[in-house]
Amino acid sequence: MGQSMSGTRRASLRIEGKVQGVFFRESARVEATRLGLTGWVRNRPDGAVEAVVEGEPAVLEEFIHWCHRGPAQARVSGVQRTDSKATGEFSQFNVERTS
Repeated sequence: MGQSMSGTRRASLRIEGKVQGVFFRESARVEATRLGLTGWVRNRPDGAVEAVVEGEPAVLEEFIHWCHRGPAQARVSGVQRTDSKATGEFSQFNVERTS
């Protein structure tokens, strides 16, 4: 069930701006997978993108830094973040259906 819990953290993110219709979710999945992170990303009905990501703190920071710019077509205006303990419930990083 997921990765070892020692040292891992969870970040819940809300990414705002021009982030839908610009391949943000798929690009986030590719980036998170490249970094070895687990969790999910999905569009929100209000135009934002939401993600829950788990991994080592330094790697999480790298992913969150990426979220501040996103893919080339995105125009990120803000990233809200809430940190918590990792649960280890994810085995990979997925694109989820719009909430």
